[in-house]
Amino acid sequence: MKGVIATSHRLASEAGAEMLRDGGNAIDAAIAANAVLCVVYPHMTSIGGDLFALVWPAGEVEPVGLEGAGRSGTGATVEAMRERGFDRMPERGATTVTVPGTVQAWGRLLERYGSVGLGRALAPAAAAARDGFLVGENLSAALHTHFDWLAKESETARVLPPLKAGMKLRQPELATTLETIGRSGFGNFYFGELGRAIAAAVESRGGFLTAADLAAHRGNWTQPLSMPYRDLTVYELPPPTQGLVAMSMLARLSALPSESLVPGAGLARRMVSLRDATYALRSRYLTDPDFATVPVEPFLDPAAVAGQASERLPDGDTVYLCAADEEGNLVSLIQSLAFDFGSGIVVEGTGILLQNRGCYFSLDPAHVNRLEPRKRTMHTLIPALAAKGGRPYAAFGTMAGEGQPQIQVQVAMNLFDQGLDPAQAVAAPRVRVAPGGAPLWVEADYPDALELSRSDLVVELLPPRDQRMGHAQALLVDGPGAWRAGADPRSDGSVEFSA
Repeated sequence: MKGVIATSHRLASEAGAEMLRDGGNAIDAAIAANAVLCVVYPHMTSIGGDLFALVWPAGEVEPVGLEGAGRSGTGATVEAMRERGFDRMPERGATTVTVPGTVQAWGRLLERYGSVGLGRALAPAAAAARDGFLVGENLSAALHTHFDWLAKESETARVLPPLKAGMKLRQPELATTLETIGRSGFGNFYFGELGRAIAAAVESRGGFLTAADLAAHRGNWTQPLSMPYRDLTVYELPPPTQGLVAMSMLARLSALPSESLVPGAGLARRMVSLRDATYALRSRYLTDPDFATVPVEPFLDPAAVAGQASERLPDGDTVYLCAADEEGNLVSLIQSLAFDFGSGIVVEGTGILLQNRGCYFSLDPAHVNRLEPRKRTMHTLIPALAAKGGRPYAAFGTMAGEGQPQIQVQVAMNLFDQGLDPAQAVAAPRVRVAPGGAPLWVEADYPDALELSRSDLVVELLPPRDQRMGHAQALLVDGPGAWRAGADPRSDGSVEFSA
């Protein structure tokens, strides 16, 4: 099938394109590519993480969302953490592990919109895990940077040694796990042998996740939120994601002429103001909507004031990809462990690296996003779509943890205000307010970077194409079977077409 896919690693993009060439659609290609990313980018993602997707099915009048966020364990409470001596959530370890939502999300996406089964979709990833792949500079740097704490887990140290770039990494246990899921379906991961192994690994380390928590997991199909921006309609996922934060930024920008949003000192200052206003709303309102009402109106009102400062959230790492096919399907998919290498726990004998998504909970009993049993934390992951004239037009998103709205919005301005090609839009120099509210990170080749560094702002100049500025991908639909796409040069990614 004719199509296109953009991901943050060449091997994943090639797997997606091969799926298209073999007759699969964009949904099949996205899942094949995502599974390969779980093998070749373990510092960014794993099958032990969460997944969110926006899918515009061919022939439909609007997109649909899939929320694949896992919940906390039944025993996860503020009191339980306080008894363990914590006054805030740790960044790593068993108490941060929530139910991984990715594997079920793959299955549900394929059941509803795919043309192949899980076995076929996961085969390229299983082969990459069993045969091995050459470690790139980004993964090698991460393995060496984080090895001291990863080595505290003997299984993790064995499975993910500090390899140099160009060396081969093999993960035979993960290959077997992927093959098992492909044969028996995603149920094995939640209430079969794999699920029991995950629960045992977490419980033995003092975490809250149990076999019953895994068996109870259900991802949700959801209606995306939408808003006008220029001549487009932009779609984001609702809470518990921070999609409303990106929409809030765009709502404030939409009142300004496009020519005033050219990158430079003025726009950088505006991004600081946007971040402060919208992140304060995030701190006040965003959480699992099953536990508290999350109002939409304050986010979309440019005059809204949250009445409190934004809190410092930990940063994280992620993978984002987008795909389209000649039938008219368009996919925007994002998936993550939360931090580099997640919790740091690899489940013995399975190769499954578990996420640390629970680190985003608060241990303040009065906080809207406080730790509670069977709760989804405020989620950083935000895939985006846009329509023009009622037709699917764009898919875009980025890695960058809590900073995703800042980067996603800059990519959107590059695409929709400045008219850049997707490859230019994702490669362009960026700015980002660091977690905690300072400094303002500015890539050295950003327009007016030197002027900003000498201003009253607290600025840290970063090298061009710095990892802290995320890995963004974008795709534009120019017409039936006609696309433009870009993969971020900050990553190891590529755009691959199937003719």
